[in-house]
Amino acid sequence: MKAIIQLCFMALAILLLSTAAVYGQGYKVGDYATDFSLRNIDGEKVSLAQYKDAKGAIVIFTCNTCPYAKMYEDRIIALHQQYAAKGYPVIAINPNDPEREPGDSFEQMQARAKEKNYPFPYLQDETQQITTAYGATRTPEVYLLKKDNKGYRVEYIGAIDNNHKDAAKADKKYVEDAINGLIAGKKPTTNFTKAIGCTIKWKESK
Repeated sequence: MKAIIQLCFMALAILLLSTAAVYGQGYKVGDYATDFSLRNIDGEKVSLAQYKDAKGAIVIFTCNTCPYAKMYEDRIIALHQQYAAKGYPVIAINPNDPEREPGDSFEQMQARAKEKNYPFPYLQDETQQITTAYGATRTPEVYLLKKDNKGYRVEYIGAIDNNHKDAAKADKKYVEDAINGLIAGKKPTTNFTKAIGCTIKWKESK
């Protein structure tokens, strides 16, 4: 009987976790993000704690296979090139379950990163626990973090800009504007937008 009760509690916990993931119940602006230790394409683990001199981080949940992620790929590279030296490096995380989307396997991640010469880490969230904690639901989806004496505070959540089809026609560059504001000592004027992209491919238990 005790074992059955424990199993019931475990099932309920899994259900609550999956519900949170599906409906985006994760971090909100003002929350502090937990650190992570995820495998990079070079096989080494990467965490926020390793960025000792950073002022923050541009954490982007993205992948190989989503057409939206592909359209934003060069813009993600450009964000890193523009802001890493200013203290805001890109950290890309692939949240998809490779069993549901084979094109997002670790080997395919390595191949894509090499092909595009990613200048930032590309991490695999194998357990999807970090994706769930953040509340990401789509690829690409950005969580802009600013470091202070308490940790990494979420300052912006959402899309990179307002035109996924054509970077040149984007007249609202949400991430750039938010970072520029932080660098100037101001809060982002826009701190939340709806991420436009593919739904995350959760494990079957989700």
